[in-house]
Amino acid sequence: MVNANEMIFGVRAVLEALEAGKEIDKILVKRDIQSELSRELFSALKGRTIPVVRVPVEKLNRITRKNHQGVIAFISAVEYAHVDSLVPTLYEEGKVPFLVLLDGITDVRNFGSIARTCDCAGVDAIILPAHNSVTVNADAVKTSAGALHTLPVCREKNITETLRYLKESGIRIVCATEKGTKSYTAANYTEPVCVVMGAEDTGIPVEHLRLCDDWVSIPQFGNIESLNVSVATGVILYEAVRQRHPQE
Repeated sequence: MVNANEMIFGVRAVLEALEAGKEIDKILVKRDIQSELSRELFSALKGRTIPVVRVPVEKLNRITRKNHQGVIAFISAVEYAHVDSLVPTLYEEGKVPFLVLLDGITDVRNFGSIARTCDCAGVDAIILPAHNSVTVNADAVKTSAGALHTLPVCREKNITETLRYLKESGIRIVCATEKGTKSYTAANYTEPVCVVMGAEDTGIPVEHLRLCDDWVSIPQFGNIESLNVSVATGVILYEAVRQRHPQE
């Protein structure tokens, strides 16, 4: 297992890591970087799902005082999977796919907590967007109580296409949204299903909501507008567990 805190700095070193097939969590690049090697790096990153974040050079200098050449990459704590290879494998194994898609969730502790609940509930995999999303780092692994070492995590470049693929694969999409008119207990989780959870502040993007089969909500009777996303995920997942394992 690679140390989750391991980082690589320098353009050539990052290029070599990519060529060696190392799993990269994310790459920070100096905002105004311009060099022949950096152009080579961006070319190598085309088509990959690795998040690239442009930052001020001061941020890079705070991370390391060594000669980073405007580029720092962080090694992922896990090896990411991909939906288009995972789903056929689940069906081949005779499973009824049970997936969770976290759409725009960026808080690492919420993510780790959700991963822990997913593992306990028997979820087959978590799906994350490649951009504007949390990634699997040391804090997430720690908060998950180690669940992220065994629970598959898929990182997908285009969530719209991912949702379409899931639907074409016979998987029902159930999303949690304040716009939902159906109680979370009224949805059917016994068939192949993917539960979609959005960020607490912005929710699930409209273009993704349109692809969901069921819009569900959790009844609330207090003064606070919404549940913490990790708590809401747990509520819905254990309704799914109740339906999928009625004798237990």
